[in-house]
Amino acid sequence: MEILNRKAKFEYHFVQKFEAGMALVGTEVKALRAGEASLGEAWCHFEGDELFLKNMHIGHYRNGPPTQHDHRRTRKLLLKAAELRKLKRKAEEKGMTIVPLRIYFSDNGYAKCEIALAQGKRSYDKRQTIKERDVQRDLARLKKL
Repeated sequence: MEILNRKAKFEYHFVQKFEAGMALVGTEVKALRAGEASLGEAWCHFEGDELFLKNMHIGHYRNGPPTQHDHRRTRKLLLKAAELRKLKRKAEEKGMTIVPLRIYFSDNGYAKCEIALAQGKRSYDKRQTIKERDVQRDLARLKKL
């Protein structure tokens, strides 16, 4: 199962991508496997030297106990110390931010979050993206005919 942040590609230019582990509780992992999550309003930020994922929604696990995790709790992202230092230094530059792109399960069964160091697009960049998407859609329609 893979949870995507579809708005991110439209809103940002990606400079560099990273793969981060996530500190989760048991019912969160089961809910993620069931696809009960959303990255639509999520963002990353530093508290001290640690990176956290804020406002990501993970729904309740249906077969779980009545007392489960909080839907939108802050979740810690796990990266190597060198990667964290590099990300923090770059994120403090003007116009740069850290955006969660997708959540997936690795071959080992661990939940991973792909994050990107990103720069916001301007309105004319967004118009260009829309134009390119429309052209690709038209070409795909012509190929089907």
